[in-house]
Amino acid sequence: MTELLRHLVTEVARVHRGEPDDAPGLQPYSSKEFAAALPTWKRLLDLFIVALLFPLWLPIMTLIALWVAVTSPGPIFYRQPRIGFKGRRFMLMKFRTMKVNAETHVHEAYLEHLIVSDRPMIKLDATGDPRLIIGGKFLRATGLDELPQIFNVLKGEMSLVGPRPCTVLEFERYAPEQRARVNALPGLTGLWQVNGKNRTTFREMIEMDIFYSRNISFSLDLKIIVRTLPAILGQFSDSVQPLPSSGAQPTPPVKT
Repeated sequence: MTELLRHLVTEVARVHRGEPDDAPGLQPYSSKEFAAALPTWKRLLDLFIVALLFPLWLPIMTLIALWVAVTSPGPIFYRQPRIGFKGRRFMLMKFRTMKVNAETHVHEAYLEHLIVSDRPMIKLDATGDPRLIIGGKFLRATGLDELPQIFNVLKGEMSLVGPRPCTVLEFERYAPEQRARVNALPGLTGLWQVNGKNRTTFREMIEMDIFYSRNISFSLDLKIIVRTLPAILGQFSDSVQPLPSSGAQPTPPVKT
């Protein structure tokens, strides 16, 4: 609880002063780059929705912070370098859902497999992951672990709608044409998330994100936001269902 409130005050103060994140090697956007990444209408929409839902997301985040603190020794938040607009790195915020010092090589190997294969991107923890803390699977299945990214949105590093921010390792594995997905600011939700997400392949995810980056509009963002809650409920339902067979087919064409 104390850590959550302290972090909230710190991040809001940074946004107000226009300070960059204190992670090494990160640079603030120039005004021209920022305008290209975040049009005025998009920034206003982000701030309006974050402010409107403040009475909802703050109590939920407080409860989750208390849960993580009580059930698992270690920090409440997990910070990780991610790739943002035009390939620039930033520090992504999440609630910690894994035990401290959990091994990551298994996840990295699984990610590389998904990149080269044409199979649905089922989360590794769907098969049972001993690295998860108590309740970690639920937080990840519902996306509640990603709520601290609201701070990234407030700082202008992310938007509410945009491609999923990829890891540095993942970005290094991209083919040149796949890197076009970072021509949009990363988001909390996006076209991929509301069009199947874990039922889709890596190739389909890239195609959806590039489509979004080339067709950003107020109406498209609103459509994605409206479809986010039903998509989350569907993903949670999928997480408690038996896994599809290894011969599962990719999802139908993307709806826009």
